[in-house]
Amino acid sequence: MTSHSATTDIAAAVETLRAGRLVAYPTDTLYGLGADALNEAAVERVFEAKGRPQGMPLPLLISDAEQLSMVAASVPDAALVLAEAFWPGGLTLVLPVSDAVPPLVTARGWKVAVRLPDHPVPRSLAEGLGRPITGTSANRSGGPEPRTAAGVREELGEAVDIVLDMGPSPAGRSSTVLDVTTEQPRILRLGAVSQEEIERALGAPVAWEASA
Repeated sequence: MTSHSATTDIAAAVETLRAGRLVAYPTDTLYGLGADALNEAAVERVFEAKGRPQGMPLPLLISDAEQLSMVAASVPDAALVLAEAFWPGGLTLVLPVSDAVPPLVTARGWKVAVRLPDHPVPRSLAEGLGRPITGTSANRSGGPEPRTAAGVREELGEAVDIVLDMGPSPAGRSSTVLDVTTEQPRILRLGAVSQEEIERALGAPVAWEASA
């Protein structure tokens, strides 16, 4: 695929997102299902396409650290340090959610999971849209997580308006999920970024969620 056609595809996908529709895109781990994360009707379409229970929150992807203020009510100093150290990359930060985020995104909770991915396509989508996008996997809930555009079409069919076919995803490790809403950050899921790397960046120990 030439850079021109890739740019054209991204532009069309951004317009699709702006219209409240769904786009499947490659990430650093698998193919994701994107919608405008601040558009409640678009978020509802994500749940419908996946057959996902509404009690399950959705992670969000951003284009740069500045977009954090769109979805987080506050950003603790620890989050800024970690963003500087590990973004773009495999660390998801859990933050207090902003009122601008539809309650469906967080399963009506008060926290939101946010990541700046290490892949240019989702960053370009969020940048072009000017808002964060949903970062859930492009599959039926409980089904195989696709790493190719063909896998997305097999899983979701006509429920997705555009599938950005840019080759297989690199199949990297899932992100580490870190809750920074408490005084001592807590690991909810260990993945691409190790506990030691996080503690080195913070200069302080982190805790583990009991179920992690």
